[in-house]
Amino acid sequence: MSGLAGLSSWSDINSPALAEVVEGGTRHILEAAAELPSHRVIFVSTAIAINGSDKPRVFDENSEFTLRDPKLKYAHAKHRAEALCMSAFQKGLFVVIVNPTEVYGPSDEALITAGNLVDFSHANPVLVCNGGTSVVHVDDAAAGIVAALERGRSGERYILGGENVTIRQLAALYLQLAGQHSRIVTLPNAVMRALTWFATRVGLPLPFNPDVIPYATRYWFVDGSKAERELGVSFRDARETLLPTVEWLRQAGYLA
Repeated sequence: MSGLAGLSSWSDINSPALAEVVEGGTRHILEAAAELPSHRVIFVSTAIAINGSDKPRVFDENSEFTLRDPKLKYAHAKHRAEALCMSAFQKGLFVVIVNPTEVYGPSDEALITAGNLVDFSHANPVLVCNGGTSVVHVDDAAAGIVAALERGRSGERYILGGENVTIRQLAALYLQLAGQHSRIVTLPNAVMRALTWFATRVGLPLPFNPDVIPYATRYWFVDGSKAERELGVSFRDARETLLPTVEWLRQAGYLA
């Protein structure tokens, strides 16, 4: 299963300290900022706090958060942290929320998202499930955060994300850029979820973190045009986003 996309990115997604780090840390920062005159806060959230779906659908900053699955702990924690930010805004604090999508870029030494591409490289066939994400180059995400600080409107959210791609499209693009010819096989989400459920209950080892399956088997498609209009930023397409990461992985000796 090592070729499944998204399984390298969430090693601490169900950490017992997750809520305290995300929500408690946000609360402490907002309380401190409220004591500082004319202080601006940029809260770096995530696109998965916008919304996700079982079938492809594009969400924007005004979309209702409808996710109820308790397994999506990180999405829920970030969503609650955003609520803290909006409460602070209503009390007079300057707060802007930015929602980066799945960030790719060179020098990802911890293989946070580059690990997905490494998995693709070493798997044959490459196994994927039905899901998808928006991808953004790390430099574009950074430029969006700076622009939000300089030009963002208080109390607003800005999605920092480029092209939406399915996991299968992401795998196919990687293989093309890397010059590899592995076969791609899509496993039904029901099979993947059932396999994960069974393995975790009987103690069978899995070649991936089971906590990411609720994320990998959903679509996190979003529209980043508001950030382009209001912040004056632009986002590369998926090919331009992934290519520098693939080249770095090759130079660093990570690819098969």
